[in-house]
Amino acid sequence: MCADYTPSRNEQIADHFSLRSLQLQLPPEAWPGYMAPILRSSHDASGELEIAPALFGMVPHWADLKLARQTYNARMETVASKPSFRNAWKRKQFCIIPAANFFEPNYETGKPVRWRIERADGSPVAIAGIWEYRPADQLLSFSMLTINADGHPLMQRFHKPDDEKRMVMILDPDQYQGWLDGSLVTEQDVYRQYPTDLLVAQPDPMQPRSRAKAPTPAAPTEPGGLF
Repeated sequence: MCADYTPSRNEQIADHFSLRSLQLQLPPEAWPGYMAPILRSSHDASGELEIAPALFGMVPHWADLKLARQTYNARMETVASKPSFRNAWKRKQFCIIPAANFFEPNYETGKPVRWRIERADGSPVAIAGIWEYRPADQLLSFSMLTINADGHPLMQRFHKPDDEKRMVMILDPDQYQGWLDGSLVTEQDVYRQYPTDLLVAQPDPMQPRSRAKAPTPAAPTEPGGLF
């Protein structure tokens, strides 16, 4: 699962998504609890996209903000039933998270080594997600959707040997609008493992300064299994 990624730069978002990008102040890397850009259907113009800053980690109106440290990924198998996610899923509050790359731990040396994964063509990685809104503090938040990656030639190399292999759900350009408007939710092809030949990966160990800036995971604020 992805807990660390590099948000696409403003100019990359504008070029790839044909979108007039807000000049957002983006973090060099985004961790749960950080603000980062998401793309969603425009509330003002049908069929168009809008960009908005949002908290990485879903926080429903009833939850403490610390929940973001636990809800940054949502499993496709349970997203429709888990309390933290089911409202957003039911209301079809779908989004795209534009990422220059994302990071996963590789244990092939016996110790975790961070690897960077990105598209082979250099385009933004369009990660499928869901978003929620908290009226009390006017806060958008989001979670990345993940699918099973058992047998995937690249993604099976990451995480601990005994862990289930997962990967973020990556969209192709011709799927963007259908994902955002909900018309592709029942199409199985949208949940496929992303083709290995369209991705590249290499070691990118975390530097001490970046590690110091990474937020310390908070303890769950609700009973186990709720998320």
